[in-house]
Amino acid sequence: MTVLLTGAAGFIGFHVARALLGRGERVVGVDNLSDYYDPRLKRARLERLEREEAFVFQALDIADRQAVSALIEAETGIDRVVHLAAQAGVRYSLENPFAYAETNVLGHLVVLEACRRLPNLRHLVYASSSSVYGGNSKLPFAVEDRVDSPVSLYAATKRADELIGHCYAHLHGMPLTGLRFFTVYGPWGRPDMAYYAFTRAIFESRPIRVFNRGEMLRDFTSIDDIVPGVLAALDRPPEGGDRPPHRIYNLGNHRPEKLLKFIDVLETACGREAKKEFVAMQPGDMEATYADIEPARRDLGFEPKTRIEEGLPRFVAWYRDYHGA
Repeated sequence: MTVLLTGAAGFIGFHVARALLGRGERVVGVDNLSDYYDPRLKRARLERLEREEAFVFQALDIADRQAVSALIEAETGIDRVVHLAAQAGVRYSLENPFAYAETNVLGHLVVLEACRRLPNLRHLVYASSSSVYGGNSKLPFAVEDRVDSPVSLYAATKRADELIGHCYAHLHGMPLTGLRFFTVYGPWGRPDMAYYAFTRAIFESRPIRVFNRGEMLRDFTSIDDIVPGVLAALDRPPEGGDRPPHRIYNLGNHRPEKLLKFIDVLETACGREAKKEFVAMQPGDMEATYADIEPARRDLGFEPKTRIEEGLPRFVAWYRDYHGA
């Protein structure tokens, strides 16, 4: 059978696709190759995936109902879906809010509506975000916590995805799992993320902007830990019983680090000191993220192992190779 993977040219999508192919799955990948960040990086990821015979790619926008429906009708063997396509970035949502409504809300709805017509659908896993916890002050963040106080439009769209998912599980019996990712980093990562931008600035001898004077905590999670979590979720569709077959899990490192320590480890990996420019907190940012992962441990066997002292040097090694730094 076949796995449909949206956002296949993205950071997490690329690594999930490689893992699926590595265990013998056929993967149909879709992506619109948007220019939110350099499409050349997305094409470089795709180039590596397309070396595999079991990988098929189609460039399309998930908000395009006709294109998504046509794909579903053509690929009748799809029995599982990993839906990762989204407009990412908290700060960019202040500049281009309609992109978030178009991709994250309408696109999510289009994918679910098309996939509910798949005759053999066993499970649909989709990406949510730790941003949904918004202004919550209780740490660590637990899936049972209230998440009705988002502090960014990005977070609001991701929470909307969860509510739409619950609705489709309730109305149509679709097995759905939402994964709240916590600050994922690693090789082939997104250039808009802080660790990537910091690394580039360090190698180019430019100052890095440290928000909130570095007084921030992040549950930095290696892609090497995220991918097994995604696959474990995919392999364990939720059962219905007395509630809709819809589950939500945190996938985080369960080990929050101070931003300044993170920068210190990155400096060591780069072999250079960063020029720091301390600036105020950005609108929409969260001061701390910290994942309660007990439900994911219990149900998925999720167990993150990678500390930033291991994960960041792996990213820097990839950065040097890819950019010739």
